[in-house]
Amino acid sequence: MPIQLRDDGDPLAPHSVSPRELQTLLAAERAGQAFLAFRDQLGLLSLFPLNPTGDGTTTIGRRAEMDVAITWDGEVSGLHAELQMIGGELAIDDDGLSTNGTYVNGERISGRQRLRDADRIRVGRTVLVYRTPEIAPALATISAIDSPELLQLSDTQRRVLVALCRPYRDGIAFATPASNQDIADEVYLGIDAVKTNLRALFTKFELGDLPQNQKRARLAECALQLGIISQRELA
Repeated sequence: MPIQLRDDGDPLAPHSVSPRELQTLLAAERAGQAFLAFRDQLGLLSLFPLNPTGDGTTTIGRRAEMDVAITWDGEVSGLHAELQMIGGELAIDDDGLSTNGTYVNGERISGRQRLRDADRIRVGRTVLVYRTPEIAPALATISAIDSPELLQLSDTQRRVLVALCRPYRDGIAFATPASNQDIADEVYLGIDAVKTNLRALFTKFELGDLPQNQKRARLAECALQLGIISQRELA
């Protein structure tokens, strides 16, 4: 039976991935190759591999000859957008190609825009998720990596951060950060207190300018990549 998508159409939404699909995602992750994840007209998960060292352009559109052919979505233009790999970084370009526009994390793009791991791309009614094993470039936006202020977390902030990262304890990149309720239950705080501490952590890690739907995942990734939270603490 096809998976029922959430209202926002996210193909990798929490609890929307079947065990078999999770195995497919983990195999793609172990292969170390970037890919796009989306669901077809039957609601089945599809992965389109991307070559980080390749040249040329990957086309997205409704026409069958497109590289990523979204033939079932009538709101997608024949040639809707193009993907370009530049120096190992993926960028998406609409630049007037589509009728209904291309959106990245809910924001309509104009021209070319660089993509980061876990970005959500919406074309028509279809959402594609960009996944890449290389998340180090995202850390380049953190200018305070060596700043003592970044490491000066209160005991409560640290407990909240550990709880946020808890779903990553098995090293699965496709895990999603803990919810506010899960954090509250673990650290014995109210929801409002959890939100207050998370806002403080977003500020310390200089993530305040990210779209709201990216902040939690970026915070968890940064904490783990920088070694601020260790796998031992998540056990």
